[in-house]
Amino acid sequence: MTTATQEPPFTPTALDALPPPDVARKAERVGAFKAAMPALDLFVLGVLAGAFIALGAAFATTVGSGAADVPYGVTRLLVGLAFTLGLILVVVAGAELFTGNNLIVMAWASRRVSTLGLLRNWALVYAGNFAGAFGTAVLVWLAKEYTFGKGSVGVTALTIASTKVSYGFGQAVVLGALCNALVCLAVWLTYGARSTADKILAVIPPIAAFVALGFEHSVANMYFIPFGLLVKSEGAWTSSTPGVPDVTGLTWGRFLVDNLVPVTIGNVIGGGLMVGAVYWFVYLRRRSEA
Repeated sequence: MTTATQEPPFTPTALDALPPPDVARKAERVGAFKAAMPALDLFVLGVLAGAFIALGAAFATTVGSGAADVPYGVTRLLVGLAFTLGLILVVVAGAELFTGNNLIVMAWASRRVSTLGLLRNWALVYAGNFAGAFGTAVLVWLAKEYTFGKGSVGVTALTIASTKVSYGFGQAVVLGALCNALVCLAVWLTYGARSTADKILAVIPPIAAFVALGFEHSVANMYFIPFGLLVKSEGAWTSSTPGVPDVTGLTWGRFLVDNLVPVTIGNVIGGGLMVGAVYWFVYLRRRSEA
């Protein structure tokens, strides 16, 4: 007669990816480290992450332009694959992204990070992300990238921005939660990776999926919507370019109130609760209680 054991099954870890319990412990250590970083370092790395995500968004906008004859699903897949550039740069080159840092909740739940330390990290990184993404939007606008493809890039940018500010508050929260569940799962997978190639491959499917599905990412929207607003300000161009959508509802107020606020709330729910808190409960709760 045999008895059940509480030990997890043996998993080789020499060259293979880390098993989930070890990933949870690593996420906890990484969260504690991130919360203790100097404020200036956090902000500057946040600016880099905002710029990286914005570059992925600009790439995705171009890929999705002028594709009227391509099936919707195929276009969304290609756009999603292009957008993965952003998180690949964040993970491999090194930067601090607000949505990924929602996983610091795991270190906070284990009492390795204080509530003040958690909020300090999120606030500094969020501000840096906004500066980096918005600054990149201004540079891309000054480069007149919206005129490329006979204006199709600008038309796509306006369509994206107008769509994003049209969601109801509750819908935007849910879209944000679903998005950051996938983003934090991508980051979670990179914690188990052993090489740069592993990290890149781990990032691509979840990020391509959230973009293809139309979920909402607060930092990406810090580029998409301001860039659309800047393109809208080009009155002579918008009036002479065919295919420009109705942009009367595209305003700075709607960007901040109707999109950025609810999407940010949803991102915290998706990353902090739906991923971070769940994995902490499964793998780290007992050790914290002990």
